[in-house]
Amino acid sequence: MSVHIDVLSRLHVLWGAFGVLTGSSLFILAIGTLAALGDLGQSGPGGQAAAGVLVVLGSVLGAGGVTSTAVGLALGRRKPFARMAALLFAVPNLVLAPFGTALGIYSCWVLLNDDARRTFGRAGADPPQLVQVDRS
Repeated sequence: MSVHIDVLSRLHVLWGAFGVLTGSSLFILAIGTLAALGDLGQSGPGGQAAAGVLVVLGSVLGAGGVTSTAVGLALGRRKPFARMAALLFAVPNLVLAPFGTALGIYSCWVLLNDDARRTFGRAGADPPQLVQVDRS
């Protein structure tokens, strides 16, 4: 299971890097949109709203990317909070097809395993005990 946790850690870091790059590109696109509208002399409310949407989306994606990278690094260091944080990020990632869905499913498969629970300091589920009844 240790190999799967290491792979999951690297995938979270990679996914986070893509989020940061996407967020940064949306910021650059917003700046370019405002500059182009200013040069044209048509900087109306529609153009400013479009740039505002790009800034908000860029902020969300950038913050998500930084957080995903931090979670990936914490998974690699086997920090106890990293397991729960990665599971929380797995849920919204399921909607981001196809790569986010694959990462979310893989995160759940790896981190909900009893070996992973023990690795991150949480006891796994105990097997059911058979009770013997004395019928004498």
